[in-house]
Amino acid sequence: MVKLLGHNMLVHLMTVAVWVTLSCHHGDALDNGVARTPPMGWMSWERFECNTNCDTDPDNCISEKLLMQMADVMAAEGYRDAGYEYVAIDDCWLANERDKDGHLQPEPKRFPSGMKALADYMHDRGLKLGIYEDIGSKTCAGFPGSRGHMRDDANTFARWGVDMLKFDGCGGDVGLYEEGYPEMSRYLNETGRHIVYSCEWPMYESAQGGKPNYVKIAKYCNMFRDLGDIYDSWGSVLGMIDYFGDDPGNFTRVAGPGAWNDPDQVVIGNFGLSHDQERAQMALWAIMASPMLVSADFRKMPASSKAILLNKYVISINQDPLGVQGRRIKEMGKISAWTKPVLPTGSYAIVFLNAGTGGYPSKVTFTMADLGIERGKYSVMEVFEQTQIGSFAPNDSISCFVNPTGVYLMRATIL
Repeated sequence: MVKLLGHNMLVHLMTVAVWVTLSCHHGDALDNGVARTPPMGWMSWERFECNTNCDTDPDNCISEKLLMQMADVMAAEGYRDAGYEYVAIDDCWLANERDKDGHLQPEPKRFPSGMKALADYMHDRGLKLGIYEDIGSKTCAGFPGSRGHMRDDANTFARWGVDMLKFDGCGGDVGLYEEGYPEMSRYLNETGRHIVYSCEWPMYESAQGGKPNYVKIAKYCNMFRDLGDIYDSWGSVLGMIDYFGDDPGNFTRVAGPGAWNDPDQVVIGNFGLSHDQERAQMALWAIMASPMLVSADFRKMPASSKAILLNKYVISINQDPLGVQGRRIKEMGKISAWTKPVLPTGSYAIVFLNAGTGGYPSKVTFTMADLGIERGKYSVMEVFEQTQIGSFAPNDSISCFVNPTGVYLMRATIL
């Protein structure tokens, strides 16, 4: 039984058969040798958006300088070694026109060294370069899109040494998404370069009244956005978490090595989240096996935020080789319970999320059996602080306190 503030609430069981169902799709995922665990790194959009004014804001405009400085910090301050390996630029890196031969080119004042040199800069530091394009004739910000140029653009990215492509969907329609996203996937694979393929496919298809075929999407894309852009606010982060908990279309079932549902960027280290809310995003992105692309200024990262991002125990849940996306299994008022199978086989990550805004923590009392975890005896540890809670049989009672707009994250290792 689960007790919440004196009220008894039964958490329905999660059977092993559910997880078998979740795992059966793995052979259908895009098999291009990359993204066997959720990609981790940095992305420009949420924090820096389309700031192209380098004359008045040279330290924060979209430029090779910005990406190089982020790379230097990532290599020097432990982010790369913790697994954050991609340095990914979003929209607004392009020149206003293609070159005389029809090839993409970067804006010359902001990227004077060119994209090949920028990729080399990343590779020399043990990092990888991510880039952005759009399935339509224009990007969302109005720069040249890839429609009619997909094969050439894929070859250009490979020639430059790009390691990840985010392929947006502005200016497209449902028919173009169904044909164009697989088309770019094939062209990327034909280059022979290992390029992570990030698709906006289900997000745009849903927005235009279509019904995403997640099995097909996972066949062609390494990661795929399910909802609109995330913002630097607790409401935005919680909305994304709730959407993944609701799981419309059962998109959770297709997640696994090589194909990941993407709730968008990690905004830890910015302005809008409290310490507990930053922990909540980190914990839920780990449980949901989500890509961990941070959009913040690593040059100005608060120490407490950096500690959350570099917590190797939380990262290990996100990067668990089983590759199973966790699920919300019960809502109990403002408290929700989520579980994710992890190695060693039979073990789980568990998180209680408190969406309430009251002035005091909520006490949750539960058993492992309440969460559908009944295989044997478990050693249970709180993850952020690595506090040993104890060893428990499936019907033993466990209690924890969950802060408002916060989480209590545990790892239950089978003994």
